[in-house]
Amino acid sequence: MKTIFGPINSRRFGSSLGIDLSPALKQCNFDCLYCELAPSATTDEQKNVVEVSTIINELKEHLHDKIDVITITANGEPTLYPYLDELIDELNKIKNSTQTLILTNSSTLVNEKVFNSLLKLDQVKLSLDAVSNSVFKRIDRPHVNIEIEKIVQKVIEFSKVYKGKLFIEILFVKDLNDTKEEIQKLNDVLMQLKVTRIDIGTIDRPPAYPVSGVSYKELHDISHLFNSTLPIHIASRVHAEPNNASYDDDEILNTLDKRPLTAEDIDLLFDEESKKRLYLLIKNSRITKKSVGNLEFFILHENEERKRAK
Repeated sequence: MKTIFGPINSRRFGSSLGIDLSPALKQCNFDCLYCELAPSATTDEQKNVVEVSTIINELKEHLHDKIDVITITANGEPTLYPYLDELIDELNKIKNSTQTLILTNSSTLVNEKVFNSLLKLDQVKLSLDAVSNSVFKRIDRPHVNIEIEKIVQKVIEFSKVYKGKLFIEILFVKDLNDTKEEIQKLNDVLMQLKVTRIDIGTIDRPPAYPVSGVSYKELHDISHLFNSTLPIHIASRVHAEPNNASYDDDEILNTLDKRPLTAEDIDLLFDEESKKRLYLLIKNSRITKKSVGNLEFFILHENEERKRAK
């Protein structure tokens, strides 16, 4: 069973060469409602384990200088891999200028060894779908004795000491974690974190259980419920039906003042005349572009921000 897949051109992370630490079967301590893998019993350990040498030897056959990131993932939770620390050390020996990235559900940050291992990576993406116990258990269906309060505390702690690029991902499920109450609780936690980017998305593959995602418009509305200082990015595009609304200059500036937008967001939200106004505002130095966590956002020019602050 091959452990290496790709490269995949990831909009958020560039050219990604993946490592699947559980290629034979799903091994996870969550059984999330929205997972694209079939429902399965949760576990707190990997029983089907691939040797580090097998992974490294296979990786060497595919790794080249046009790969932006080596992405550690799994059919399940990659941090359950018992030799994760050794694997990361071996990756750091051969990666050269390529970045290392892990996609994790955050739960094992409560394990000191895992916590310290992730500090050695260039990029870490932590999932955090809910911070209240009842919603967390309903969405992520965790293994016995996993407590969201402890996870949240470790996510906060990790963000304070981690030196690389830290991403948070929140996946919204309709009528579960999309309430104003849960979003406010998430906001309160996010305000305590030091992060590169916060990706909000929704279900974009057939889920394991009969649940639904939210629309792009709903994600856009949700993004405005978070504090405007947070680096929120709408990651999901599957429900992205063009809004094609008309925005005058003030409405464009007010929108960007509340939440920076990517070019894709602009395409979905603005009609053609509004896009022309946007680019004229750029030409007149009222709007500029800023790179945040591998993505480019339209934001207010510093001169425009100063004017609004008066």
